[in-house]
Order: sequence, then C-alpha cells, then structure tokens
Amino acid sequence: MRAATSHDLDLPVSPPGEAGPYGPAGRSPWLDVDWRRHQRWVQVGGRPVNVIELGGSPGAQTARRQPVVFVHGLGGSWQNWLEQLPVTAERRRVLALDLPGFGHSPMPAQQITISGYARLLDGLLGELGIEAAAVVGNSMGGFIGAELAIAFPRRVERLVLVSAAGISTRAGTGRQRAFSALRRLETALAGTSAWVASKSDAAARRARIREALMNVVVAHPGRLPAPLAAEQIRGAGTPGFMPALQAVLDYDVRDRLSQIACPTLIVWGRSDRLIAVRDADVFAELIPNSRKVVFADTGHMAMLERPAAFNALLEDFLAQ
Repeated sequence: MRAATSHDLDLPVSPPGEAGPYGPAGRSPWLDVDWRRHQRWVQVGGRPVNVIELGGSPGAQTARRQPVVFVHGLGGSWQNWLEQLPVTAERRRVLALDLPGFGHSPMPAQQITISGYARLLDGLLGELGIEAAAVVGNSMGGFIGAELAIAFPRRVERLVLVSAAGISTRAGTGRQRAFSALRRLETALAGTSAWVASKSDAAARRARIREALMNVVVAHPGRLPAPLAAEQIRGAGTPGFMPALQAVLDYDVRDRLSQIACPTLIVWGRSDRLIAVRDADVFAELIPNSRKVVFADTGHMAMLERPAAFNALLEDFLAQ
C-alpha cells in the first residue's frame, strides 16, 4: 500500500487556510451564460445524450489544450458543474453530460451498469472526435471515471475523483451508510419531483425545503445561493436513480484500481455524510500515481461548496 506523501493535503476552512469561503463569492460566471447555445444532442449507440460544450473554438488557445469531461453523480445532472464549466472553458474545451436516465437524457436501452456508463463515455468521446481527455467525476461519476480509466485507458489522460463511490459502497457498514443516505435523498425527492422540477426556484428559496433536499450532499445547504441550489434540484426524481443506485452497490472496482495509470487527483470533504472521507485514503493507497486533497467543513460536493479553491486546484492539476 502506498505511503502518504507531501501531496496529501487537509485544507482548513478559514483564513489563513487555502479552502476559502463556503460557496461562491460574488456573482458566479455561469449566471451570465446562455446555456441554450451550448447544448447539443449526441447520438451514442443509437440513443441521444444531452451534452453541454464550451470553449475550444477553432483557432483559439483552448483548442490546443486537453479537453475536460465532467461526469455528475447519482441523482445529479450536468448542472452539478455550473461553478466549473465557464471557468475551465476560459482555457480548455469542456464538456458535461446528462448520463442516460438523468437530467434530459432518456433511459438507456440496456440495464444501467457502471461498466455500461463507461462504455457510453468511450462512445461519446469517439463521436465528438476526442482521442483523450481529463475526466472529472463526482460520486457515481467518479466511479464511472475510474472504470473508464481502467477499461479504456487511452481515453483518460488525467482523472479527478470527487468523493467517488466504489469503496465503502461495496461492503459492510459503509455500504449500509451510503445506501441509507441515498434512500433518504430518494425519499425526499419522491412525491415532490414534479413540483420540484417545475418550481425549483421557489423551492430553493425556502430554507426548509432546500435543507431537506440537499442536506445529504452538502454540509451547509443554507449557505449556497438559491439560484445554484435551484439548478441542483431542478432534475429531481429522474427514472435512472434506483437502477443506478443498484449498479453502484453491485459493482466491484477495488481490486482493479491499481491498473489506473494516469495521474489522479482525489478530492474529498471532511464532513461528507454520504461517503466517508476514509474512502479517500483507500483510493490514494490503491491508485499508484495519485494525490489526495481533503477540504474541512465540506460535504459530498466540494466543487459547489468550495468552488474557488476547487477550480484553482483543478487547473493546477490539469496544467502539470
């Protein structure tokens, strides 16, 4: 097992710590983007996939840099990466997708599996003419990114795992903890999904509703701006949730993590209620060329809870 190195960092929450403020500071760039201009449907295996793409225009400096693909987690959508997309697109071609069964992408023709989602990403990159990319995944998205790096290593030049599933979701008390937390999230969404989908702005402005819908995945729901929270809950109650949850719980990747050959950044929140921070240690031990960063007073979605610090960390990793 790999010993801890100087690259294993635990970032404090307040000055002079590097984590910075909780949530976005000032007006977020994503609020000024006309997202309709960047949305497209890509056919993969005969099924449409909703894709958002920014940056990398012909002749621009971004076109010569490594593309970045953002993969959301269970119950999520491409909007999980709103705080990253326009910022990263200043320097790179960036893509985010709705996995089949989530957001606006229809259910896949076949059963949802982690390996199937990895094949979908391989096919999507092929359709878009991308030989290889940096892959950034949160929760289930990190699990899928790890599988992609193992099964299709040519596709992944760098890998970022943000509170990735795949370790404690497989066995013992960790599996039960993750299952219970995810079922609480599913229960919170059940029966309100139609209302939430149509009234997400109003829901996000109500502190009690925002707390009920987001307290499993972020440490401080009330400290996130209402527009950002609204975008996170807009796609509530999608049909892929329960099949994908079963896929996460059933698939085993631990014994294959040593096959990941690309540089890997592991990012976690010390206060993650969904997947315990000890899983970050396991990923760091099993993935050979990896670096671990843990944010204090941060939950399951560090990219939304600490966007400035996360974006700086991501760019530094990608530029290496």
